[in-house]
Amino acid sequence: MKIKKAVLNSILTQGMLPLFFYEDAEVSLQITRTLYKAGIRVIEYTNRGKQALDNFKVLKKATHKEMPELLLGIGTIKNVSDAEAFIDVGADFIVSPIINPEVAKVAHKYKLLWIPGCMTPTEIYLAQKNGAELIKIFPANILGPAFVSSIKELFPGQLFMPTGGVELNAKNISSWFHSGVCAVGMGSKLISKDVMDKKLYDQLYTDTVKAIELVKAAM
Repeated sequence: MKIKKAVLNSILTQGMLPLFFYEDAEVSLQITRTLYKAGIRVIEYTNRGKQALDNFKVLKKATHKEMPELLLGIGTIKNVSDAEAFIDVGADFIVSPIINPEVAKVAHKYKLLWIPGCMTPTEIYLAQKNGAELIKIFPANILGPAFVSSIKELFPGQLFMPTGGVELNAKNISSWFHSGVCAVGMGSKLISKDVMDKKLYDQLYTDTVKAIELVKAAM
């Protein structure tokens, strides 16, 4: 349970979970280094391209060498074979856009945190039945903070994290925390395609420091 608790505590302490994927391994590594330098200690790399597994291996190797405090998970996991492949190369946690009870079983087997994506109260109930301690509200831009405010009392004690369209501004971030979430997932609004394509690492560093400050103010 040690790694599971460490990941959950790290997400709760950080109040945000940066997530990204990029085809190029070196760019992926530089993005990870920049996030770490800015103070990030838990990151979700997403399984959104054929290079994802090889890139993840590169990131894990670098983590051991130069980013010892970093917890690195894998996202967009929809089936057992992908879950096992990434766990084999050292994924610290599993994030899914859906609820696949078989993926949940794999994560639990290896005592890893499993974060499924939910859009309805029925899905949240199903996620709970399959042992989800933290649930991703997805897609957040469609559901909005009002959704969390409306359903959180149905699920007392459940931890929620919106992902997909969380904006890098005080009003949006504070509205999410006010609704009752414990953290926010930060994807393309923080780590944009432009930032990755143009290797705008200084901008990413500045934006990440800003995001951390906004989250701390809102928590």
